[in-house]
Amino acid sequence: MGRYIDASPSPFHAVASSVSALEAAGFVEQHETEAWVPSPAGFVRRAGSLVAWKQGEDPLAGFNIVGAHTDSPNLRIKPNPVRQSGGLTQLSVEIYGGALLNSWLDRDLGLSGRVAVRGEAGVTEHLLLVSRPVLRVPQLAIHLDREIHTNGLQLNKQEHMAPLWADGSLDSAAFRGWIARELDVDATDIAGWDLMAHDLTPSALLGADNAFFAAPRIDNLASCFAGVEALVAAKAADATQVLCLFDHEEVGSVSRSGAAGSLLPTVLERIHRLSNSDGDDFVRALAASACVSADGAHATHPNYVERHEQNHQIALNGGPVIKRNANERYATDATGQAIAEQACIDAGVPFQVYVNRTDLACGSTIGPVTAARLGIPTVDFGMPQLSMHSAREMCGASDPAHMVAALTSFFGR
Repeated sequence: MGRYIDASPSPFHAVASSVSALEAAGFVEQHETEAWVPSPAGFVRRAGSLVAWKQGEDPLAGFNIVGAHTDSPNLRIKPNPVRQSGGLTQLSVEIYGGALLNSWLDRDLGLSGRVAVRGEAGVTEHLLLVSRPVLRVPQLAIHLDREIHTNGLQLNKQEHMAPLWADGSLDSAAFRGWIARELDVDATDIAGWDLMAHDLTPSALLGADNAFFAAPRIDNLASCFAGVEALVAAKAADATQVLCLFDHEEVGSVSRSGAAGSLLPTVLERIHRLSNSDGDDFVRALAASACVSADGAHATHPNYVERHEQNHQIALNGGPVIKRNANERYATDATGQAIAEQACIDAGVPFQVYVNRTDLACGSTIGPVTAARLGIPTVDFGMPQLSMHSAREMCGASDPAHMVAALTSFFGR
C-alpha cells in the first residue's frame, strides 16, 4: 500500500496508479466518447476519477459496487499564485477540504497535479510530479508568539499558509516558466493547472513492533488501494463487480467527476448495455445491487477517549469498521450492516461498528449520495485510523489486508 500512496500525491496520479494495476491484470480501457467493446473487464476514467468493472455472468444479478475517493485535504495552488513578502517569494494557495492546517507547517513539500497544455492537436493534459522539496510553510518562532500556549495556534488561511517557493522577487510568469521546464513544454502553451502541495515523507511502518502504518492521504487512498486489489483478486460472479474512485469527496462531491455527478449512473447503464439487455432490465439489475462506500473511520484516540462513544470503541488493527448514523450522514442501515458483516465473516476478518458521540457533529462520505442517486442498499465501511485530515495520517498495519479481504468477499457475494 505504501508504494501506491507514495506514487499518488494527487487524484490524477491516484487514477494513473490504479490504471497501471488494472492494465497489468488485463482490464481494457474504454473511452466515454467512443463505442464500448464488450470485454470481461474494463475501466473508464474522467479527470481524477475512475470506474472499473468485471462483467457478471447474469445481467439481472445486479452490481456489487465499491466506492472510494481519490482526493485528500491539501493546499491548492492559485491561478496567479506568486506573491512577495519579507523579501521572499511565496505561492498563494487555497485550502482544499477540511485540512488540519497545523499539520502542514514545517514540512518539506513537493508539487503535483495536472497541467493543461495547448498544442497542434488541441489541449492535452500532462501529469506534473515534483517529488523534491520545493515548498515549505514555516511556523512562527515561539519568541514571536508567546501566547501560543495560552491561546493556542491561530492560523489565518490567507495570510499564514502561503508556502515559500524562492528567494528574491519573482512573478507568476516565472512560476509558469518553471512548470514549463519541469514538463519540457513551452510556457506560452500552458493554459492552466490543477496543482497541489504534498508531503514528501515516505510511507513507513511505525512502532516498536511495526504494528502501525504512517503515510499521507490514508484518507482515502487506503480504500482506493484496497478496492483495486480486491477487484483484481475477486473471482467471477453472477453480479457485475464495479469499483468507482471519485474525486472531490472532501468538498461535497458536486462536480463532473464527483459522486454526485453523472459518472457512475452513466457507466453502469453502459456496462449493462454490453450484455444486450433493455432499459427495464437495467432497473431490475439496480434493484438487485448493493454498494460499499469505503472510507476511513475514526479509531479511538488514546489521548481523547472522551471524544468517542463509550460503547463503540474502535481499535487500530481491529478490522474494518461499519459506520452508522441515524441522521443519514452515513448510509448504512440494518440491511447494509448485514451485508458488510457477512462479507467480513466470509473473509474470516474481524469487524467493528462505529457511532459518533451524539453531541458531536458527524462527518459524511459518498455513501448517502450514492444511495440516493442509485436507490440501492449502501453501507459505509472503512479502515480505522488516527490523525484523519492531517498532512500525515496513521492506521493499523494489519488493517489494509483485512480491508482487501472483506472487499474481495463483498465483490464475490
